[in-house]
Amino acid sequence: MEVNVQFKKGVLELCCLFLIHKKDQYGYELAQHVSQYVEVAEGAIYPVLRRLVKEGYCDTYLKESTEGPSRKYYQLTVKGEMYMTELMFEWKDFVANVNRLFVEGGEQIG
Repeated sequence: MEVNVQFKKGVLELCCLFLIHKKDQYGYELAQHVSQYVEVAEGAIYPVLRRLVKEGYCDTYLKESTEGPSRKYYQLTVKGEMYMTELMFEWKDFVANVNRLFVEGGEQIG
């Protein structure tokens, strides 16, 4: 199923924050995990990660790899944890309101 590009852009940041919250990850690993749920080009993840670091929501560290050079891992900061929680509440509220609109308009959901 093809998902509107704007939908993807709007939720990609939250997906990255949530997955990093679950476990520190490097860029390619994160892209693979996001792609299991949302079809997204690997290259779309890196601008989001740079912005999250720049805004203080994530920190990075290098970790040696058995399969090549060291990898840059991303981890949430305290500020990032708070931001992720805020975005999750906003997302759940947004989805609930859109679903309510559909139901009140006579559309079956799920």
